[in-house]
Amino acid sequence: MFNDLYVHELTPYRLRPHVMSVDPATRRLATMTSQLAPREAVARTRGLPGVDRVGLDQRAAGLATRSIKTTAKAWAIDTAISMVDLTTLEGADTPGKVRTLCAKAIRPQPGSSCPSVAAVCVYPSMVPVAAEALGGTGVQVASVATAFPSGQASLEVKVADTRAAVAAGADEIDMVISRGAFLSGKFEDVYNEIVTVKQACGDAHLKVILETGELATYDNVRRASWLAMYAGADFIKTSTGKVSPAATLPVTLLMLEAVRDFRDETGRQVGVKPAGGIRTSKDALRYLVTVNEIAGDDWLTKRWFRFGASSLLNDLLMQRQKLATGHYSGPDYVTVD
Repeated sequence: MFNDLYVHELTPYRLRPHVMSVDPATRRLATMTSQLAPREAVARTRGLPGVDRVGLDQRAAGLATRSIKTTAKAWAIDTAISMVDLTTLEGADTPGKVRTLCAKAIRPQPGSSCPSVAAVCVYPSMVPVAAEALGGTGVQVASVATAFPSGQASLEVKVADTRAAVAAGADEIDMVISRGAFLSGKFEDVYNEIVTVKQACGDAHLKVILETGELATYDNVRRASWLAMYAGADFIKTSTGKVSPAATLPVTLLMLEAVRDFRDETGRQVGVKPAGGIRTSKDALRYLVTVNEIAGDDWLTKRWFRFGASSLLNDLLMQRQKLATGHYSGPDYVTVD
């Protein structure tokens, strides 16, 4: 297993937060519907225990010291590549840029056995272009929606945004929560909005962006994670990439604890997507070690873990080339996205 693939430079210890007990009927309901009644979901969310901030930071720092064994690096790098949501979310995006990005997503390293990435993430206006370019390749089309990145729009606008993206060919929707409502304590409003957007997704998977850099505390990150999962999220995602700080290892560790314990409680598995600020292969491998250590190897696939990134893929490809040839390629080896 993955535990045999990295060097333990620190004696591991496990910080397992309290798992809320539920009666069998509620467990069956949650498993079947993925959702609780709004008031019950909010009550359970408010009842979550506080996060041991010092312990969480220490745990993340300890995991960051572990290194992948040389013999396993090739597997780990290919796994990380397969988990990338290759992303372009700029005002200057053009159909040509998106087509080029899609070609790279399908064949990141032409002439090799390099896997395709998991998805290409674009604005809704670019979904038709991405859908045409990626059709039949297995690479998913992901679209941000719900007034990304601010979330400052009416629910009607957010639902229309979501439906339009799905109708245009999006396989996955990355929505943003209303951080203002959450920080004001309006948890039920946030819950109902996620439920409504989930319904608008139809068969498309829903990733719920918490924008952890604006939530300010680990306690809020834990509450937002559970609230999103109770509302039916298929993935919980750290950030839009437009706010600093974006993804961090401690926050991702906390979210991995949440999905692990949510599955223990409900029987339903939810994915995690750190996004923003993950730029190097070394960073990516630290996240994979953390996934394995905290959630387990059930999450070590693109079905349950993603990297939201643009520049990360280039570094992974250069590291892959070094492992194959023994030397680093020049800066023109990879395309500039």
